[in-house]
Amino acid sequence: MTYQETTDYLYNSAPLFQHVGGDAYKEGLSNTHQLDAHFGHPHRNFRTIHVGGTNGKGSCSHTLAAILQSAGYKVGLYTSPHLVDFRERIRINGEMVSEEYVIRFVEEHRAFFEPLHPSFFELTTAMAFNYFAESRVDVAVIEVGLGGRLDCTNIITPDLSIITNISPDHTQFLGDTLAKIASEKAGIIKKGVPVVIGECTDETRPVFLGQAQETGSPIILSDEENLIISSVSSRNNSRTYQTKPYKELFGELGGLCQEKNTNTILTAVAQLNRLGYNLSEENVRKGFANVCELAGLMGRWQKLNDHPTLICDTGHNVGGISYIVDQLKQQTCRHLHIVMGMVNDKDVSGVLAMMPQEATYYFTKASVKRALDEERLSALGEAYGLHGTSYPDVTTATRAALGTATEDDLIFVGGSSFIVADLLSGKDKLSLNLKKIN
Repeated sequence: MTYQETTDYLYNSAPLFQHVGGDAYKEGLSNTHQLDAHFGHPHRNFRTIHVGGTNGKGSCSHTLAAILQSAGYKVGLYTSPHLVDFRERIRINGEMVSEEYVIRFVEEHRAFFEPLHPSFFELTTAMAFNYFAESRVDVAVIEVGLGGRLDCTNIITPDLSIITNISPDHTQFLGDTLAKIASEKAGIIKKGVPVVIGECTDETRPVFLGQAQETGSPIILSDEENLIISSVSSRNNSRTYQTKPYKELFGELGGLCQEKNTNTILTAVAQLNRLGYNLSEENVRKGFANVCELAGLMGRWQKLNDHPTLICDTGHNVGGISYIVDQLKQQTCRHLHIVMGMVNDKDVSGVLAMMPQEATYYFTKASVKRALDEERLSALGEAYGLHGTSYPDVTTATRAALGTATEDDLIFVGGSSFIVADLLSGKDKLSLNLKKIN
């Protein structure tokens, strides 16, 4: 099979949550344990760091990987979803797994896994763990897929667990209260393994403290560490922090949400050094300043065009969008244009109620089955005072925004990871004028 044939096979033979949503969700770890045994428990051959939470997992995982890489470690990184290429999910020192490896893995092992009928994520997780073991990585940063307790990444026993925050998302699987969601996320806390909690609320704090006490796990609340004194938006769409451990710290990622993420990451770095890792100030500075290049991160308040400015972000739930809305309020521009699409299993009304009414909207849909119809989204938007026009795909909507906006305007593209994915996949069809696109 070719690489394209192989990925088509994976998408079509194993249910892909990214495309179909709940139909791809398989509760329980039975398949995961069988796959793990088949490959000889590969995750036991390298150290791991486990990152869960509702928002910020990707930024924290990529930045930690960049810091570890800067320190000379051979670093595996497993994240989801991918935006453009399946191979983005599995990286070593920022380099995506080869097409040849993906082809070989499927061809050599399909006779075993086909009778199991694994989900796409179960199979991909097995591929990642096997690849990291074969490549002899020193450590792998493993991002939770969905939830925690029953997520197929949860067979690992990490050096450190990290839970970034809790907000309503995937409520059909994880529960309809913050406490219930926190309980599922807290399922990654392992016996005796330290856990860093990025952000707590009155509702979630007792859940995390209770789980840590039950497992005998040291728990560190980043909110109480307060390692970030302040932050300001700085050059090139980035962010500069005043911190307790490193004084001024430059971060390549510029979104407002990165202040919380940075506090979590710095707390995690301190714990990793206590666990025997050797992460210097220089390593931390290099990782924060070069996370996109070192770890391949895309879609986090990412600038794709100048004059007009075009920015995209993968924030897709109420918690993530709240930061984006606050960030948009801080931007200086003549007029705001928003290219927006969502998937049908999110809190659409909750997100729309937060969006700025003064913007011109370009309602659209992503190329996944879960995408909410653009006409339906437009009608819902009108009910919240959001006025605009609907377009059948992201490229068409973005081209319309670029054609309408003046040089001093701002175009924001988001509402879903899949909207950003379609934008990045189709960026060559647009006349963008930014010299460097990560």
